[in-house]
Amino acid sequence: MSPTRVVIADDQALVRSGFRMILEARDDLEVVGEAEDGRQAVELVRELEPDVVLLDIRMPEVDGIEATREIVASGSGTRVLVLTTFDADEYVHGAIRAGASGFLLKDVRPSELVDAIRVVAGGNALLAPASVTRLLDRFGDDDRETVPIATLTEREEEILRLLAGGLSNSEIADRLVLGETTVKTHVSNLLRKLGVRDRVQAVIAAYDAGLVKPKS
Repeated sequence: MSPTRVVIADDQALVRSGFRMILEARDDLEVVGEAEDGRQAVELVRELEPDVVLLDIRMPEVDGIEATREIVASGSGTRVLVLTTFDADEYVHGAIRAGASGFLLKDVRPSELVDAIRVVAGGNALLAPASVTRLLDRFGDDDRETVPIATLTEREEEILRLLAGGLSNSEIADRLVLGETTVKTHVSNLLRKLGVRDRVQAVIAAYDAGLVKPKS
């Protein structure tokens, strides 16, 4: 199996070199490029088509939100994993809305960084439902958009609620007495209908539509 190809984008050279050392110590990960600002990151993603880009949320020229938006809008299959200093950073909210597949704190442990890249590269999202709830609670309802929840079947709505509860495919399969392959098919269908790239975007859509409510 080919290694997961990663681009590191951060305006601090020391951070980039530290992440590179961590990733290159793993046989299944390969750093294919580095960028020191958001514009370079967008250009490198376009040129190299990596599997994952580690994207600092606050960078000169083009910040992480706009870079995420441009990468997603381009139709790229590259997954965006944003890096931030604070988990309550208002920039994180914008990046997740723009299509990022999750976020990590910059002081993350090496093993967590590696696991996060593997998770995101596998098409999954790295954002716990509690984090989604916290972000939505923090930033309120004023930018909520209309999402096509009405296009979902009753089963797909049921699965979306369980996704928002943090259940994995196998846990959903057990809960609904379905095969895991069937659950995967339903998840793929609901992602397509909602026009979102991964689970974190689907969960946000569920909150946006009022299908699930943040826990008080």
